[in-house]
Amino acid sequence: MSTARVVDVHSHVIPPVLLQAMREGTAPDGITIEDRESGPWVIHRQGYQYPLLGAFHDVAARLTAMDEAGVDVALISAAPPLFLYWIERENARAASVVINDAIVAMVKEAPDRFAGLATLPMQDPEAAAEELRRCVQELGMKGAQIGPHIEGTPLDSPELRPVLETAAELGVPLVVHPYYVGSAPDLDDFYLTNLQGNPWQIAVCASRLIFSGVLDELPELNFVLVHGGGHLPYQIGRLDHGHRVRPEAKLPKLAPSEYLRRFHYDSLTHDAKSTKWLTERVGADRVMYGSDMPFDMAGGPFDDQLANVPDEDARRLIAWSNAAQLFHLDD
Repeated sequence: MSTARVVDVHSHVIPPVLLQAMREGTAPDGITIEDRESGPWVIHRQGYQYPLLGAFHDVAARLTAMDEAGVDVALISAAPPLFLYWIERENARAASVVINDAIVAMVKEAPDRFAGLATLPMQDPEAAAEELRRCVQELGMKGAQIGPHIEGTPLDSPELRPVLETAAELGVPLVVHPYYVGSAPDLDDFYLTNLQGNPWQIAVCASRLIFSGVLDELPELNFVLVHGGGHLPYQIGRLDHGHRVRPEAKLPKLAPSEYLRRFHYDSLTHDAKSTKWLTERVGADRVMYGSDMPFDMAGGPFDDQLANVPDEDARRLIAWSNAAQLFHLDD
């Protein structure tokens, strides 16, 4: 069962200009490339490392991978370890400009296949808001990808409000994506840093956005939660119960479950039954196809992820229409 057009809202790149800096030893935060028998690897000084697949940086290789997966258009964003929220503010501002300009350069190589999402120097909220404005108004980017926290500072923190307010004003979504580059206590074994840590980060962030009142304060702001919203949709009843019985959880105007549709979700649950349940729980108009290409935790093609969703109207929404509307892809 196929769908006419498919857009991937969750895919990552390492722009060639940054790759060159890694090889030259001039990349921010000391990120380097190590050549091994299996091929080149990206090495972060904090310990995280991963193979440098051609699809990260080579446009032709990426288009081939997209063709094989049946993806017509990809919203490309920086690999999350490149958020660089932990480096000095001035260096973060400069790195964001370089990365965003480089993503736009990749888009220009295949403008009918790519659209860009910005990365922002979130440790400097005013600069992040300014860079978001530049990326949308001058570079034509479609929104931004940000972490669920900024080195421990939650997105609902008042100091980060300028970024959220600017996104709401510009009418562009913020894609919330987990990140890490080093050790995570209690999660280092079995790759749990990613397997459980990533969906946990998303669930905690979304829960805070609900309970803090941010979603009431900024009703026009759109968030996209990757990895199917993490643990949030499955545990929303627990949040509702807490809202009823705990004084600390009384701030939002509505029950937490009433805010599920304030978020958008990608389809990447790694289980077709779970994706079907997510679609039924939040509505097909709030779900979009996401792959996490080209990381090894990437999900399958659209037909594999949506194998348990036979309704053609729902499939069209998830494959293309929702993303086209949210990210203004037809503009």
